[in-house]
Formats: sequence, C-alpha cells, structure tokens
Amino acid sequence: MSERTISSGGIGFFGLLTIIFITLKLTDHIDWSWWWVLSPLWIPWAMVGALFCGLVLVYIAMYVYVWSKS
Repeated sequence: MSERTISSGGIGFFGLLTIIFITLKLTDHIDWSWWWVLSPLWIPWAMVGALFCGLVLVYIAMYVYVWSKS
C-alpha cells in the first residue's frame, strides 16, 4: 500500500495582500500609515478576538439570566 502525503501550505490570501501592500508602500504608490499597510496581519486576529469577547458576553448574559430565574 502506498502512502500519500497531502501538504497544504503556501502564503495564503492575507499574506499575499500584506506583501502587495508593503511593496506598494515601499515604491511610494500608496501613502498609507504602516498600521494600514500591515492590517491584513492584524485585522483577522482582531476579528477573532471580537468574536471571542462577544461569545463570552453572551455566555455571561445567559448565566445571569438563568441564575436570576432560580
């Protein structure tokens, strides 16, 4: 029996977008702040953090609601 290895890798969409933005910034085609140039690196993490905080708040609200009923 032969072994098959499936490897997924590469740069991905946000990595490619970051490289494009950095290239445009260094060649003076865009005059953005470095915060926005590097935003494809931090915006997905900020969205995950916001989702996590929202889920925690919903959990707390449900806990308080159930606690107040008993």
